[in-house]
Amino acid sequence: MAAATKPRVVLLDIEGTVCPISFVKDVLFPYALTALPDTLAREWTNPSFAPYLAAFPPEHATDAAALTAHVRDLMSRDVKIAYLKSLQGYLWESGYASGALKAPLFPDVAPRIAAWRADQGAQVMIYSSGSVAAQKLLFRHTNGEPADLSPVIEDYFDTVNAGPKTERASYEKIAAKYPQFAVGEWLFLSDNVREVEAAKEAGMQSVVVDRPGNAEVGEEARRVHKVVKSFDEL
Repeated sequence: MAAATKPRVVLLDIEGTVCPISFVKDVLFPYALTALPDTLAREWTNPSFAPYLAAFPPEHATDAAALTAHVRDLMSRDVKIAYLKSLQGYLWESGYASGALKAPLFPDVAPRIAAWRADQGAQVMIYSSGSVAAQKLLFRHTNGEPADLSPVIEDYFDTVNAGPKTERASYEKIAAKYPQFAVGEWLFLSDNVREVEAAKEAGMQSVVVDRPGNAEVGEEARRVHKVVKSFDEL
């Protein structure tokens, strides 16, 4: 690859980078909304479900109807907030366990993760706006070979434990957790140009991933950043 320093850590975005954006919006979100009413009816008084309810603002957790309406509103506006992400992860867990949900990775993803680990000795980590719990579920249930990729993922970061993905400080915080790796030895891959810019500002190598179904990468971004259509181009 063009970068002067061989990466020792590969930090991956999820949506639009390792799997299609449509999987989240067209599969995961609708599944959560469909599963929500039955789940609330069954789990409302279950102590194990109490932390999920307690995380919601009190005015939206008075009863199942109020909570459902609030969840639908948040999801219709694609609001990224921690208590919603936690509930979504809870709902998705049963779907993955039953086989109703399976993450459709792009064909190059699983082989490249294996190669980064085995051939280059690099650590592979994830940084997504989805919760860490949801990230772990996704990588445990994929269409890859093997289907469970969690054993080769070293760590997971989200907007709660790292910060907003378009801010330099978030990438600095991630890199600081692993001081044995110089920040220039990190390679961040994302479909989002603003995230790539933030990672570069923090000192990481970073590349724009242009997958089918992603927003078009503008000419200015192509002049400034390396753009690949597949991890095999790295």
